[in-house]
Amino acid sequence: MPTYRDDVIVLRTHKLGEADRIITMLGKSRGKIRAVAKGVRKTGSRIGSRLEPFMIADVQFYEGRNLDTVQQVETITSLTAVIVADYPMYTTASAMVETADKLTDHGHTAGHYALLLGGLKALAKRAHDPSLILDSYILRALAIAGWTPQLDACVITGEDGPHTALVISAGGVVSDAVAPPGTPHLRPETITLLAALLKGDWAVADASPDGARIEARGIVAAYAQFHLERSIRSLGHIDRTE
Repeated sequence: MPTYRDDVIVLRTHKLGEADRIITMLGKSRGKIRAVAKGVRKTGSRIGSRLEPFMIADVQFYEGRNLDTVQQVETITSLTAVIVADYPMYTTASAMVETADKLTDHGHTAGHYALLLGGLKALAKRAHDPSLILDSYILRALAIAGWTPQLDACVITGEDGPHTALVISAGGVVSDAVAPPGTPHLRPETITLLAALLKGDWAVADASPDGARIEARGIVAAYAQFHLERSIRSLGHIDRTE
């Protein structure tokens, strides 16, 4: 039976039988991997703790017809203990891995692994406000998938901005002349923040006002739901009102 190795980020786990688990992972080279980890729920398991959500590991697999099988696991970076000890951090990380899980269902780009890894590490280090890290991650992950929002010019006419009317179904901002009736107008600071989150410009994002952050959160969630055609359930557990 052929084997392979890959660096992975554990996204989620499911119980299988009395002692096993199905582990869903995002691989650096292979993309989405679903594999059975046998015996990991037994007390004496040596690898069970290395296959928890948010763990980064070097894993060797047996290649199977439907599901692969975990053979060996070596921890690269352990973020689980830090993340699960802080509820806001945990809910934010859960939304990030859920987004990665959904976005890589039918395809894989190496950038997804690197982006998620960087986001989880920044979260664990408390490098920025957790909500900003989450919104930046979602926007940039959607961009990797081919859904980059246009924020500097009208998506319909190409007229240079700034524009504050945003149409999610069109993919970005529109000029007032072509904005459909009822199109919401965002604060200029919100457009600036969204652009900063998309580029990873943390100097601008960290200095953004609370009102812009709240407005941007709603836009990011709606934009993700539109393109994923389903909601990110973990967002419902995050306090994003302040």
